[in-house]
Amino acid sequence: MKIRILGSSVEDTHRRQYVSTYLINGTVAIDAGSLGFYGTPQDQEAIKHVFLTHSHIDHTASLPIFVENAWTPAEDCPRIYGIPETLDAVQKHIFNDVLWPDFVAISKSMAPFLALCPLKDEAPVKVCGLSISPVRVNHLVPTVGYVIKEGESTVIFGGDSGPTNRLWEIARRTEGLRAVFMEACFPNHLSGLASASRHLTPEVFAREAAKIPVGVVIIAVHLKVRYHDQVIRELQDLRLSNLVIGECEKEYDF
Repeated sequence: MKIRILGSSVEDTHRRQYVSTYLINGTVAIDAGSLGFYGTPQDQEAIKHVFLTHSHIDHTASLPIFVENAWTPAEDCPRIYGIPETLDAVQKHIFNDVLWPDFVAISKSMAPFLALCPLKDEAPVKVCGLSISPVRVNHLVPTVGYVIKEGESTVIFGGDSGPTNRLWEIARRTEGLRAVFMEACFPNHLSGLASASRHLTPEVFAREAAKIPVGVVIIAVHLKVRYHDQVIRELQDLRLSNLVIGECEKEYDF
């Protein structure tokens, strides 16, 4: 399983993750924050499955751009997956003929732009040789993390979340778990903001990491760019032997 964290800044692309997209094997995306700015239209056309963790704009910002870029006058359109609350928000607040044309309605009368595919909690979906299961986590809006299996390897995307439990319960009984991508948004001195917005600081990150099976690589992502260096210092001070600081545009192979 090859995973690439897409960058979202013209300058210093490797460090600045303003918005979130993770590309798996070149054909499946987790979130669409920067997906519409990735590569060429042909590169985007190759991505047939997009799994949204939740509706917040840093995870959906370029979804309409992606859908337009990937469109061809054929029936093989991208499939956009999410829990019902997320897909409802996407249609109401993005594809609403105000912020963007209603591609959902347009797709009923011509070669489709996209298909919305609701997910059931913890029910796996099989696409492109992957098994992908959504698991609810603790955020301000309905949000999921994803458990993704390919062959003997499993990777978990924690999504945006404050302290949570169900996802880590599943992690502890998952065979072949190789890595967890887990957010570390704010520095410790902004713990009040992190708690109110249901994000993690390094201090709380450490408590969440203790819930994950020993030896699993934990890749810290979603570091707020303004506090990037400070968050890294505080994460490194934790002395976690399995910690990796996520780098945009680097390919991770599991």
